[in-house]
Amino acid sequence: MSGSDAEEARAELKKPFLHTGSWYRMGGSTGKDPISSGGSLMMGSRQSSIFGSIANMSESAISIVFCVLVVALGPIQFGFTCGYSSPTQSAIIKDLDLKVSEFSLFGSLANVGAMVGAIASGQISEYIGRKGSLMIASIPNIIGWLVVSFARDISFLYMGRLLEGFGVGIISYTVPVYIAEIAPQNMRGMLGSVNQLAVTIGIMLVYLLGIFVEWRALAIIGILPCAALIPGLFFVPESPRWLAKMGMMEECEASLQVLRGFDTDISVEMNEIKKSVASSRKRTTISISHLKRKRYWFPLMLGIGLLLLQQLCGINGILFYSRTIFEKAGISEGAAATFGLGSIQVVATGVATWLMDRAGRRVLLIVSSVGMTVSLILVSVAFFLEDIIPKDSGLHNTLSILSVIGLVAMVVFFSLGMGPIPWLIMSEILPTSIKGLAGSVATMANFLTSWGITMTANLLLGWSSGGTFTIYTFFAASTVIFVAAWLPETKGKTLEEIQAYFR
Repeated sequence: MSGSDAEEARAELKKPFLHTGSWYRMGGSTGKDPISSGGSLMMGSRQSSIFGSIANMSESAISIVFCVLVVALGPIQFGFTCGYSSPTQSAIIKDLDLKVSEFSLFGSLANVGAMVGAIASGQISEYIGRKGSLMIASIPNIIGWLVVSFARDISFLYMGRLLEGFGVGIISYTVPVYIAEIAPQNMRGMLGSVNQLAVTIGIMLVYLLGIFVEWRALAIIGILPCAALIPGLFFVPESPRWLAKMGMMEECEASLQVLRGFDTDISVEMNEIKKSVASSRKRTTISISHLKRKRYWFPLMLGIGLLLLQQLCGINGILFYSRTIFEKAGISEGAAATFGLGSIQVVATGVATWLMDRAGRRVLLIVSSVGMTVSLILVSVAFFLEDIIPKDSGLHNTLSILSVIGLVAMVVFFSLGMGPIPWLIMSEILPTSIKGLAGSVATMANFLTSWGITMTANLLLGWSSGGTFTIYTFFAASTVIFVAAWLPETKGKTLEEIQAYFR
């Protein structure tokens, strides 16, 4: 091999693998820069431009999907943490001799830890990158599950839950941002929805395993998603937009080329990224006075508003204590019903993933929030009437069935829009210059609200089941107004085009 050939081979290896963590190498390339050649270079023996385009689309799709599946292990961990309280409540209370209020605090402490993680998440992901943030988030998650599994008193349960929550807080911000930054605009909605789909899969898994596995062993199983995430991150590229923001343009170009396919002309997208980064660098610091400008306060208001309303409809209270709610509705097999609810949520979120880039975010949110409002009204009325009508009457049994139907319908409609879309919208609309700080604030607001919901759900259900769901109904109805009045459609737009809309 000549010296020039060896140099080309080293350059070929360096770009896609060493700098971007690609899980596959450039096979059969001549080593030329695909950008300078206008993306017309073919690999190997490709003779037809048609076949080359098809192969290139397939290459790009495989790369993107692989990256998303790897980082989706983080939201699976998130869902496992959220759902852990439901199947384990009675066993943990019995084994450690806890009060219901103590267990409610245990369940809600994940949100307290997540608030701390959320505060740090934006700055961590800005300084060390999206991949580095996810690696850091995995460590307290693993330690937290180990602490819970070996707990002998309530203090260890609390400590483990806080550690889990800290990791979840970082994951919940970083994963949707990473997916939004690597996805092509025509796939961003679908791929962004994988974040929430993975959360629901985690919830379903913990509901299913909770039927057969005792609570300590279930905590050990909770380690697995993050244990798999850490090595997986070595095989995916860093976000090209983060690399560009850090001034690493060569690495940005290589990362984007891996994500879009080695024969794709990425020059147009690279130019958009460069313009966006150049614009954000014109103002290196953002003061409070700058937040008075619509380009900053409006997207921040939308992001925080959606993430608050997502929790105020009561979804985490329902998921954390679904078994208790089913038993109040007269369902004897609460564990099996809970797993059924988790399975339905996965299917509904999968449908939302398919619809995201077809129907659009705004339409799905309106349909979702209207459906949630109607479903919660049904649940509220059914529970109110159950308290009045004698339990031995046939009508009482009918009302129990109606309350369960309303509960399932609420979760289905939530999964169609309010579950996946707020996180996706936050990752799309926040300007690059304030994304780290604003994303942290929005994520912290979400978990603060979630903590309030999970902490009070058990107590409110003890006070009045009908009254509890009436409160949730009010916020679901408020979501309809909020979305219809202020939220723009982001389907089919690049991140740069979306942010230009708010200027």
